[in-house]
Amino acid sequence: MSLLSAAVNVITTDGPGGRYGLTASAVCSVTDSPPTVLVCINQKSATLPALMKNRVACVNILPGDREDVAREFAGMTLVPQAERFRSEAWEEGRLGVPVLREALSSLEGRIADIKTVGSHTVLFLEIATLQLRGDGDGLAYFGRNFHRMSRCMPVPATSR
Repeated sequence: MSLLSAAVNVITTDGPGGRYGLTASAVCSVTDSPPTVLVCINQKSATLPALMKNRVACVNILPGDREDVAREFAGMTLVPQAERFRSEAWEEGRLGVPVLREALSSLEGRIADIKTVGSHTVLFLEIATLQLRGDGDGLAYFGRNFHRMSRCMPVPATSR
């Protein structure tokens, strides 16, 4: 699966279960009515119990220049979970969850359904509010590395 490229996101939550976040690339649109995305999280994740208790989350789609945030929330640095939200890059969203000011887009929602599949838990997040912050490069994960993805012009279809 390391050869399946994917956008890099930071999933955040806050509430009775605590303030937590993790880096996730297994995020996918499910439906637009109601607007729903799914997020796959390893059952060993320290963030999963907080998500299950809080029942709210934000999918922060990372821009290409924020690999540092991806690494921090993936546990690749020595920054403890409690200190990851201390920078001014974070604000409180409408649902009370941490929202990254610099995210390409932030999707806040409530967990509508939960499924367990093998080693992962799949959370279905019904989106309540969406913030778009403009154009920019995206951050992708491919081949066990982060890569900046530049916007480019689509290749025109050719006739055969």
